[in-house]
Formats: sequence, structure tokens, C-alpha cells
Amino acid sequence: MSDDDFMLEDDDQDYDFDYEDDDEEEEPDADLENKYYNAKARKEDDPEGAIGEFQSVVDAEEEKGEWGFKALKQMTKISFYLNKHDDTLAYYKQLLTYIKSAVTRNYSEKTINNILDYASSADNMSFMEAFYEITLESLVEMKNERLWAKTNLKLAKLWLDRKEYGRLNKILRQLRASCQKDDGTDDQRKGTHLLEVLALEIQMHTATKNNKKLKELYQQCLHVRSAIPHPRIMGVIRECGGKMHMTEKQWEKAQTDFFESFKNYDEAGSPQRIQVLKYLVLANMLTESQINPFDSQETKPYKNDKEITAMTNLVTAYQRKEIKEFEKILQANRTSIMDDPFIRTYIDDVLKNIRTQVLIKLIKPYTRIEIGFISKQLNISAEDVEELLVGLILDGKIAGQIDQVSNRLELEQRSTDAHKYDVLDTWSTNVTRLCRTVVGKAI
Repeated sequence: MSDDDFMLEDDDQDYDFDYEDDDEEEEPDADLENKYYNAKARKEDDPEGAIGEFQSVVDAEEEKGEWGFKALKQMTKISFYLNKHDDTLAYYKQLLTYIKSAVTRNYSEKTINNILDYASSADNMSFMEAFYEITLESLVEMKNERLWAKTNLKLAKLWLDRKEYGRLNKILRQLRASCQKDDGTDDQRKGTHLLEVLALEIQMHTATKNNKKLKELYQQCLHVRSAIPHPRIMGVIRECGGKMHMTEKQWEKAQTDFFESFKNYDEAGSPQRIQVLKYLVLANMLTESQINPFDSQETKPYKNDKEITAMTNLVTAYQRKEIKEFEKILQANRTSIMDDPFIRTYIDDVLKNIRTQVLIKLIKPYTRIEIGFISKQLNISAEDVEELLVGLILDGKIAGQIDQVSNRLELEQRSTDAHKYDVLDTWSTNVTRLCRTVVGKAI
């Protein structure tokens, strides 16, 4: 949010979420209300003057009350807007002393979350840490474990986004400890909270490429019981699981995880669903599947999404083995496809797949074929063609040898009789299996 939006935001709206222990609020003092709104009217044009007037509201209250709380909230935000971090911390610290009795629990929690969101945009790391430390100390004193956990999760997400893995790890240890019993085992009553913590830890290990730890945590996530996680959390876990399987070249498992991740993100309304849908398409091509990933009920509505169209066209070209069209689409959509580091990592594998399929189809009618001709058809160098051919020969996918003197591929031709005997052998084996099955059922 921009600074202008920050200053213009009206955060004095009433919230309709009431708690059973909220007391009926008394009619506010008219003079304090007038002072507050007069100060608020000045904050856009004269923020310094507004702070002075808000201070007079705080000073005028005989006991800590709602108008003093609102005034301190404004003073905290204006000071932050003016980059006066010391003043911001001072006003915020004073504000936190009001949350025990001056306002409802619901309103105080929303205020803290609101201010933390703004403070999280600061570039000053020491200020950030001090701000969260003040908040957490206050919440411990209040014994508000739920908000303490939420605040720590917010801070952990902030450090994750900023790649501050040392700071993140420290918070994750505290959060994990809060999910455990005295004997060190996981408290299954806190399964939902535990999954949120594990999701952050999994993202950290995904980013740092610690696959051993990632695999361990991923399995742990799938076995957490008594949890009702937000679908976004499961989206994160499944996305990281998909990426883990991709590093191990387990394309089908990756495809399954990306599909589950997409469904969860879609349910949560998260924009990350589009990116994960691209990963699903990527994994689908690597499995060499002929099933279009956009044929499912869940993905079909996104088939014509402008961010997905390039991947849709890529899949079509891939399945038709139209190598030139595939490369043309890839070149024309470098920004939407190749700018993602994860996709870029595996696009060479996809290209190798489609070139291999086209190569096998291309050489099928021949007994010998020039490598230069193959090179021209696949639009790659002769050296790359040889590398593909060697791989196919070693894998037993083609029977032949490379004549490097003549620079061509010599394919072995099997006799008609040999082919006939192979067919008869296969037929005989199938008949034997059928007989055994029938006899087994009869018995």
C-alpha cells in the first residue's frame, strides 16, 4: 500500500465481530470525540500538528479509554509515515498498554495486525525487530497465546519473503516448541497451527534446496492429524512437495502434487493458483502424457486465461510433436514462461523429451539416415543430435549405431521371420495367461 493510502485510510470503522466477554461500551465523552476528529482532519495536511492534537486527547483522558487508544494508533501510524522510527516505537509501546482494558479484544487484535502490516514495509531491520519484539513481549504478558502465534507467523513470513533465513529459523524453533507437549512430541490438538509452521519451514528448505530436510517435513505434513488447515496452507505444502519431486525427476508424483496444490489455491482464491497451474503443465509434459491437463473440471475454466494461454498452446504443440511450433511459442512467450526460474530449470528436459519423440518418429521409415538431415529437422546442432541418439541407443529405444565417418545413423533391420516369431511368442504368452485365469476361476 502506498504512503498516500496509508495516510488516507479510515481505520476507525466499527467491526461487527463481537465476543461474548465484550462489555457494553459507555457513551464516549463528546469533548474527546471532537478533539480526536479535529486532529484526524489535520493529519493529511499537517501531520506534525495532528500528532500534537492527538496527544492532547491522550492527556485529557482521566483513565485509559477508547479515544486515547485511537489517538495513539493515529500517532503511531503518522510517525511511521514520517520515518520517525523512535517516536513510532514509543507511541506503539504506549498503545499496547491500552489493550488490556480500554478496548475490546477484537478491536485491539485488528489494530495490532493492521499496524504490523504497515510496519512490515520498513527497510530498517533493527526497527522491524524492535517493533515485533515489543508486540510479542506485550502478548506474552497478556497471556494471549493465539495472537502471539499469529504475530510470530506474520514475522516468520516476512523474513521468508526477505530471504532472512537465520532470523526465520530462530522464530520457527519457537513456533515448533509452542506446538509440542512437555515430552517434546507434537501436540495433535494444535495440528492446524503445526501445519502453518511446517508450511513456512518447508518453503525455507525449498528455497535453500535442502531436499533431505524437505522430504522429511513433507511426509510429516501429510501425517498430521486433527488439523483443519486453511486451503492456502495445503496449497503451499503441496506446491513445495511438487518441486521436491521435480528435483528427483519423479514427474508423475510432481504432477499429482501440483494438481492438489492448484485445487487448494483455487479454493482459497489465491493468485498463486496460476503459477502452480503452469508447473502442473510442465510436469504433465515431462511425464510424456497424452492427457491434456486442461481437460479436468478444475482446470478447464483457466484454459483461456491470458496468463495461461501460452502454456495451453505449448501443451498442444507438444502433444502433436510439432517441434518448430513448440519452439516458436516458447520464444514468443519468454516473459510469461521463461522468466520463472523454476520453469526455466526444467524447460531443457521438456525440449529433450519432444525432440526425442520427434526423432524416433522421424527415423522410423529409414535403414540409414544422415545426422545432418536430423539436425535440420530438429533445428539443433549435429553434436546435440548425436547426444540424443547415443542416449536412445543405450536405453534400447532404437537399435542401431552411429557411423561417425559417414556422419549418419545405421539402423538394424530385423528379418520378417524374426518379427513373425516375436509376434507368435507374444500371442502364445497371452493365451497361456488366459488359460490360467479361466482354470483359476473354475477351481
